[in-house]
Amino acid sequence: MAKLWSPRRIALVSDDNVAPLYQERVAKTLEQAGFEVHCYDFPAGEASKSLTVLADLARKMAAAAFNRDDGVIALGGGVTGDLAGLLAATYMRGIRFIQIPTSLLAQVDSSVGGKTAVDLDTIKNIIGAFYEPDLVIIDPDTLQTLKQRDLIEGYGEIVKTASLEGGDFWKLIETIDSPADLLTHSPELSARSIGYKAKVVMADETESGTRQLLNFGHTLGHAVEALADGDLRHGEAVSIGMLALMQVFEDAGLSETGITAALKDRLAAVDLPTTSPLLTSPLVLDKVKNDKKNRHGHLNLVYLKALGEPEIKSIPTEEISTFLHLPEA
Repeated sequence: MAKLWSPRRIALVSDDNVAPLYQERVAKTLEQAGFEVHCYDFPAGEASKSLTVLADLARKMAAAAFNRDDGVIALGGGVTGDLAGLLAATYMRGIRFIQIPTSLLAQVDSSVGGKTAVDLDTIKNIIGAFYEPDLVIIDPDTLQTLKQRDLIEGYGEIVKTASLEGGDFWKLIETIDSPADLLTHSPELSARSIGYKAKVVMADETESGTRQLLNFGHTLGHAVEALADGDLRHGEAVSIGMLALMQVFEDAGLSETGITAALKDRLAAVDLPTTSPLLTSPLVLDKVKNDKKNRHGHLNLVYLKALGEPEIKSIPTEEISTFLHLPEA
């Protein structure tokens, strides 16, 4: 960090799970390098991805006289990265930002690509900005302090990315048969996931074209995640969303036969959920129609013709229910 940033004030932001584990250690190291560190934490969980918590953090920074020459560091998982990233993007119209992701989900996905956001009521990531960090530091050792469910959650996004890329990445996925394997292979899984995502993001930073491929599984996934009201983690919802969507496309003859079963096998190997009764809720359709990926009266659905062959199919809003076999409200 000292190679990138001159001495300045730093808002070191963590949730109250991560702060007791790593915040003091990171703060002391930064102070030894000449930085003035202010440690801020917030209640862990998706509920903290809100305008209320964002405003509270901004007030604390303003009270400490942070200015445009200062910076924000996100030390934690995806919620911390999204929240602290939007804080950096909006405080004084933008100050410097660094990500230190400590969860597998954040390390393989959300810390890279510049998406920052908070939720509004039950609508995920509806208020945000594209804001690239100056640096992302990934330490696989932080995964050792994750609960098993939190470790496994990240694998949903890894399987998503591997299925989009195919080839050697998918061959690696075929060797993962337990949560313990995730820890063993985490450096390679992170490197491959980031490599693919970086390639896509650099070609389309603001999601107007090919970056939409990274939304595979997210349309239905976000819907069931919102309806679960905290009982489903993001990676779990993506797992459910991918399989539900691919079954539709496979049944329609638009995807290779057996591809849904192959995905399910890899997700189930580490005990990720593969379906949810929430998919039959009449409320799912409303969530899908209000998804932020719904543009100009059409919803772009990402699917796989085969492993490593992603495609986008545009569905008119009025046909979403019929195509996805979703019940009407």
